[in-house]
Amino acid sequence: MRVTFVYIFFLLGVMMILFNCQNEEKNPYRNIEDENAHYVGMNECKSCHWQVYETFIKTGMGQSWGIANKSKSAADFSPSKALVYDTVKDLYYKPYWDGDSLCILEYRLQGRDTVHRRMEKVSYIVGSGQHTNSHIININGYLHQAPITFYTQKGRWDLAPGFEKGMNSRFDRKIELECISCHNGYPEMVEGSMNKYNNVKLGIDCERCHGPGSIHVAEKKSGKIIDTSQGPDYSIVNPRRLSTEQQNNLCQRCHLQGIAVLNNGAGFFDFKPSQDLKKTMNIFMPSYSGSDQHMIMASHVERMKMSACYIKSEKMSCITCHNPHVSVKVTPKEVFINACNQCHSKENPCTENQMQRAAKDDNCLTCHMPKNGSIDIPHVAVTDHFIRKRIQVENKNEIVNFLGMVCYNNATPDARTRARAFLEFYERYEPASAFLDSANLYLKQAGVDIQTDVDADAIRAQFLKGDYAGIVKRVGTHRATEFKDAWTCYRIGESYLKENKTLEAIAFLKQAVSMKPLALDFQYKLGYAYLQAKQMNASKPVLELIVKENPKYVLAHSYLGYIYLTEQNYPMAKLHLEQAIMLDPDHVQTLINMAAVYYQMNRKELITPLLYHAMKLDPTNAQLKAMLEDLKK
Repeated sequence: MRVTFVYIFFLLGVMMILFNCQNEEKNPYRNIEDENAHYVGMNECKSCHWQVYETFIKTGMGQSWGIANKSKSAADFSPSKALVYDTVKDLYYKPYWDGDSLCILEYRLQGRDTVHRRMEKVSYIVGSGQHTNSHIININGYLHQAPITFYTQKGRWDLAPGFEKGMNSRFDRKIELECISCHNGYPEMVEGSMNKYNNVKLGIDCERCHGPGSIHVAEKKSGKIIDTSQGPDYSIVNPRRLSTEQQNNLCQRCHLQGIAVLNNGAGFFDFKPSQDLKKTMNIFMPSYSGSDQHMIMASHVERMKMSACYIKSEKMSCITCHNPHVSVKVTPKEVFINACNQCHSKENPCTENQMQRAAKDDNCLTCHMPKNGSIDIPHVAVTDHFIRKRIQVENKNEIVNFLGMVCYNNATPDARTRARAFLEFYERYEPASAFLDSANLYLKQAGVDIQTDVDADAIRAQFLKGDYAGIVKRVGTHRATEFKDAWTCYRIGESYLKENKTLEAIAFLKQAVSMKPLALDFQYKLGYAYLQAKQMNASKPVLELIVKENPKYVLAHSYLGYIYLTEQNYPMAKLHLEQAIMLDPDHVQTLINMAAVYYQMNRKELITPLLYHAMKLDPTNAQLKAMLEDLKK
C-alpha cells in the first residue's frame, strides 16, 4: 500500500511539473495566442493613439515605404546630378518628373544617336531619405527594384546596391517576401507567385511591433478598459513590458540583416511580438577577421551584441536608448547620452581628458559609436552600434578572412539549418566552393547521404555546384509528382534540360508550375522546355500567359517571336521580337531571330547592324559567324 501511495505522489508531482511548464510556455498576450486575431491597420490605431501616430509616422519605420511623389522623394533632380552611367553595361539612367509621375529613362548612345530607349514609371519609394531612396516598379502587381538609388548623405544618384560591377539586372530584380517583410507592413501577396501583390501597405505599421490589433480594438469599443498602471493589458503587446530578450527578438527581426533561414513550414510573416524569433527563423551572419571595421547597414543588433555594454548587462535592449515612436532625427542627443550615464556616470566614468571631452561636447556617441560606412550599401554612413572605446584605424584595410557563419539569434541551430545558411550565402553573396563543402558537411551531420538521398537541400547543393548529371542520376526513377517543393522540382527540371532529357524536364517543370503557377520564371522554363521538345503548340500558351501577366518579360516575348517566325507569321514575330529588343537590347538570340525576320521580310539593310551588335556581345557565336558570311556572299 505504501508503495502505491509513493507511486501516486510521484505521478502527481510529474503532472504538476508538466502543468507548470505548459503554463510558463503559454503566451499571456491574447492577440498573439488567438488564431482568430487579425490585423486592423494603422488608421484604426490612429483613432485612439493619434499623438503617438503623429510622431511615429515621421520615423524611419513610418517612412520606410511610400507612393512615389514629390513630397516622398528626397532626391536631387537637377541636370548635373540626375544622371547615372553604368560603364559595364554601357547604359545611362535619367530620373525625371513627368508631371506628378516619377520616371526612369534607360538609354544608350552611339555617337550622338540614341540606339536604345526604355522608360519605366516608379510606383513606390523605399527609404525615409535619411540614407537612401530606392525605387520600385509595379508591372501588373509584380514588383521589381529599379537599377538606380539616390544616396541622400552624399546627395548623389548611383546604381542601386548590388547592381554595381556588371551585376546590373536592370528592371528585373524581384521584390520578394523576405525583402518586403522588413521594408514595409505585411502586404497581400498573390498566392502561387514570387513577387505579385494585390495590396501593398505604406510603411512599417503599429501592428508589426504590437501584434494583431483586432482583439484590443474590439474590447476598447465595447468599453473594456484596463488600468495599465496596475498591470499589463494582455489584449495587445506592449514591447516595454517584454523581457530584454523578447525586446531584442522583436527588433532583430529586421535590424539584424543576414541570411534568414526559415524553419520548416514557417513563413516570413509568422513571427509576432513577444515570440522567440528562433522558432520562426535563424539569422546567420558571416564572420570575418577585422570585423571591428567591417559592418553592414542593417546590422544594428549584431553590432550591439558585440559590445561589452551588452555582454555585461542583463537588461540592455534596443529600447534602452531608442524610442521607436520618435524619429532619431528629432531626438535630442541628451537622450542617448543619458542612456549611457545610467551605467557609466559614477561607477565607470569616462577616462578621456576633459579637454578632449569638451571638444566633443561631452557626447559619448562621437567616440564610442562613430558613424561608419557599410560594406553592402555605398555612399552611406550609419551609426555603428558596436559600443567600444575609441579604436585605432591604421589596420582598416587589413586582409579580411572568412571565419565562419554565426547565428545571432540562436546559440545552437541544428546541422540542417547551418547547411541551409551556407547554401543561401553561396547562392546570394559569394559562390566559393568552400561554402558548398561546408553545407554538405552539415547535411552529413543531419543524417543525409549527400550522394544518393533525394533530399531537397542535397539537390540544391548539387545544383549550385553545376552537377546536373549527378542530379539526374540521384533522381533516377522517382516521379515528379513525388516532390512537393516547387524549387526542388524546378532545379531537377533544369538539370534534365542541361542533360538534354527534355521530356523528363517537362514533367518536373510542370510539377513546379502546378505549385507556383504565377512564378513566371518557372513558367518560362516550362515554355522553353516545350520549345526544346519542338512542342510549339504547348509552348505558345505558356509564353502568352507570361506576357499577359507581365508584359515586360523579355524572354517570353523573344521566344513567342521565334514561334511566330517558325509559323511564318512574320508581322507577329516582328512585333514580339521588337518588344523584346526594346526591353533588352543585348539578348543575342533575340537579335539573331530579329535578323531572320528582317531577311524574310526583305529588310536586309536592317540585318547587318543587328548581327554586328550581337557579335560584339558574343564574339565566338558560330551561328552569328555563319549568318555574317552569308550576308557577304
